[in-house]
Amino acid sequence: MLVIGRRDGERILIGPDIEVVLVRSRSGEARLGIEAPSDVVILREELENPEEQEEVDRGTKKGAPVG
Repeated sequence: MLVIGRRDGERILIGPDIEVVLVRSRSGEARLGIEAPSDVVILREELENPEEQEEVDRGTKKGAPVG
């Protein structure tokens, strides 16, 4: 994994067609903008397996924090 530090407004290029920009960061949260061709699927990790995320949200997944 490549880890790159960026400031608000700075960009990362992935190949010739994909651009990621750090729109805003504060308090441990980052907002990203992604420009990519329409045939590139961009999916948040929790949407890849929604049943597993529901278990985490309910606190029923083994190892999930409860409280």
